Amino acid sequence: MSLSETMGKLENLLTNLVKDLSKVTKGNRSAAQRVRVGTIRMEKVARQFRKESVDAEKTGKLRKPKKKAKKRKR
Repeated sequence: MSLSETMGKLENLLTNLVKDLSKVTKGNRSAAQRVRVGTIRMEKVARQFRKESVDAEKTGKLRKPKKKAKKRKR
């Protein structure tokens, strides 16, 4: 799996967890169960993200590309 795919999965999981957490505060038991299951899934994806991001840093894939200097006309 690539780093961008992992980030997309993590973002989707977090979005769903936030939605369900707001339902939990209103007393929705099903949402509480989804949050518990979602945190387990998020743990696995977060572990994968950490691994891939460290690898990307080591290989230089995570760095921003430098802007090229413009040539001046004289």
